[in-house]
Amino acid sequence: MRLYDKPAHVLHDMLKNKEITAAELTKDVLARIDEVEGDVQAYLTLTREDAQKQAAAADQNIAAGGKISYLEGIPGAIKDNICTNGVKTTCASKILEHFVPPYDATVITKLKKQQPVFLGKTNMDEFAMGGSTENSAYHVTRNPWNLDCVPGGSSGGSAASVAAGTAIWALGSDTGGSIRQPASFCGVVGLKPTYGRISRYGLVAYGSSLDQIGTLTRDVTDAAHILGIIAGQDAMDSTSANVEVPCFGKALREDVKGLKIGLPKEYFVDGMDPEVEKAIRTAIEDYKKLGAEVVEISLPHTKYAISAYYLIAPAEAATNLERYDGVSYGERVDGEDLVQMMTNTRTELFGEEVKRRILIGNYALSAGYSDAYYL
Repeated sequence: MRLYDKPAHVLHDMLKNKEITAAELTKDVLARIDEVEGDVQAYLTLTREDAQKQAAAADQNIAAGGKISYLEGIPGAIKDNICTNGVKTTCASKILEHFVPPYDATVITKLKKQQPVFLGKTNMDEFAMGGSTENSAYHVTRNPWNLDCVPGGSSGGSAASVAAGTAIWALGSDTGGSIRQPASFCGVVGLKPTYGRISRYGLVAYGSSLDQIGTLTRDVTDAAHILGIIAGQDAMDSTSANVEVPCFGKALREDVKGLKIGLPKEYFVDGMDPEVEKAIRTAIEDYKKLGAEVVEISLPHTKYAISAYYLIAPAEAATNLERYDGVSYGERVDGEDLVQMMTNTRTELFGEEVKRRILIGNYALSAGYSDAYYL
């Protein structure tokens, strides 16, 4: 029996009922990685030995009759811009090629309390800048459904791993669509939570007022439960919201009868791909047949979204990426003096897309232009 294609809640029940062991589950997922990773290339770092040890520890707890948490013994993957103590975190950039964080991101600390199995770190667009995972400094990730297609980005590695069965669940980050878009491309469930719902401590910053960690899962049930695990205020992140974390699982329901769905008319634009439009309209009709009410709404500021994003995000990115100077941490390219060393380091080790966004951001923030553009 293959297990890699089942959602976490089904596997949780199987572990609880002792139908399978965490070791068997992890072995099956690792075998799946061996089968398809050469083509999909969802991962940057695999922690195979650690995963097997974590699975064995979970089995010991289950055998001893301990309470089984939702993700206990269930293999998952982490986007490579979320800090993991003792495991490389590169942001798919040459400038962080050998960076090993000395601490865990808050979301990792919370997940570890569940005793899941961590398989490794997934590929992404460098510093989360891109929508195809083609901007990684290391390799291109392919869409598991069609290897000639991209998986989306920047959380393309996380989405591809869940879709390919090389992870049961995964974490990603979303600044301007970096979870939602690859989830759509790969046919999995992607959630960008409300800003502040999840701590950003330990997430390598791109656009600080936009970034948010979220989930990529097989179904909505897993998305709801994993969100509940990683959500909550954090003293290490002043932008995390001081609001109660509800049981998101209680919002799950058997059907969509009576559900009201708002459909923004501005989302149907000239130049929309006919296949995409057909798929969306088919889904709308399916929801209607299932008893949902679909209501046309208007989001009149939609036309400004891309323009606003490409000012705010690069401006914040340019500021955040100033820290990669070859001095404090990360890789270094030598030069004749300090200025030349910094110039060489940033020129040679940042990718083209990152450089473009730094230039756009610095232009928008420069004297004489910040009032006209950024403000």
